[in-house]
Amino acid sequence: MPTELKPGLHWVGVIDWGIRHFHGYELSTHRGTTYNSYLIMDEKIALVDTAWTPFQEEFIRNIRALVEPARIDYVIANHAEVDHSGSLPALMRLCPNAELVVSKRGHESIEGHYHQPWKFRPVATGDSLSLGRNKLVFVEAPMLHWPDSMFTYLTGLNVLMPNDAFGQHYATAFRFNDQVNQQELYEEALKYYANILTPFSKLVLKKIEEVVALNLPVDMICPSHGVLWRKDPLQIVAKYQEWARQTPERSAVILYDTMWEATRRMGEAIGVGLAAEGVPYKLFHMATSDRNDVLAEVFKSKAILVGSPTLNQGLLPTLMPVLEDLRGLRFQNKIGAAFGSYGWSGESPRVIEEHLAAAKIPLAAESVKAKWQPRPADLAACETLGRKVAAAVKAG
Repeated sequence: MPTELKPGLHWVGVIDWGIRHFHGYELSTHRGTTYNSYLIMDEKIALVDTAWTPFQEEFIRNIRALVEPARIDYVIANHAEVDHSGSLPALMRLCPNAELVVSKRGHESIEGHYHQPWKFRPVATGDSLSLGRNKLVFVEAPMLHWPDSMFTYLTGLNVLMPNDAFGQHYATAFRFNDQVNQQELYEEALKYYANILTPFSKLVLKKIEEVVALNLPVDMICPSHGVLWRKDPLQIVAKYQEWARQTPERSAVILYDTMWEATRRMGEAIGVGLAAEGVPYKLFHMATSDRNDVLAEVFKSKAILVGSPTLNQGLLPTLMPVLEDLRGLRFQNKIGAAFGSYGWSGESPRVIEEHLAAAKIPLAAESVKAKWQPRPADLAACETLGRKVAAAVKAG
């Protein structure tokens, strides 16, 4: 059901309690998500963003609880991905006279998704649209996180609607940040940043500086997923600035897979060496660990150590997705190391090091490998590897 956020501004989105994977199966969403949409009732009526297609009937019911869709003058599509725009075809059939306001790149992407002859109004940074008492101001935000992304600001009520920026995949009974568990909120906000926005961190800093320079008062930040920031709303902006600088904690993560426990034992021995030098670490078996949760831990940590037995002169396949993510997400200020067990050929540490190099993660120490099950000397070498990496973590 709709929620009044401020006089004349209503949340008409949908809560998706059950979703557990997003972007197909690319991103885990253990706590569900929301598809936030905002209805502005002024002399003119505007709607900012819609909802994912499977929820279009509920979404339209929420609008109808406040106004007949035919009365909508403007529909603002801040971004074309279907979790935001999927209800557009159903909605636009009900408000055929409405203008569809998009960024210049959004004109291309929305048309490309739906192939409909809607009345588009492309806008650029600084353009505005009067609703009567208040107006909408638009700020293009390319690569946060698509080329077509755009922020919409509502004057008078001082509300920023930044689409994917500052959001989280987090389904809750309440709409505002001061009504929910703060630890859960920030876990989901950081996970969202680490898995989606990390490659664009320089652009994040630049865009925040650009928006701050506009001197727009912000009483509320209303992203397109998760809860809305009304209590100290700029706290999430400060967090984004912190995360975008990618200054890691002095900690480590150890990622491994294992066939007959040899590589597991090596990873545990490395952990002994890290802890002995006072560096906290987490150990993840990638055959059973959630990749996106692991990447959030990688994002926070200084060191990443990866281990695998040798299989077909390479690695166990469960490690490949996270290694590909290390390259694609372009984490900064990391150091790495490799380890592995083998029976015959023993290529796995070298292959891991090649992946770390492709991700531009420099090595903190030489790799360690053990033939068959590790002997005491092999485990001692693993512990030494942990100590060397710990020294590099503390030095950096």
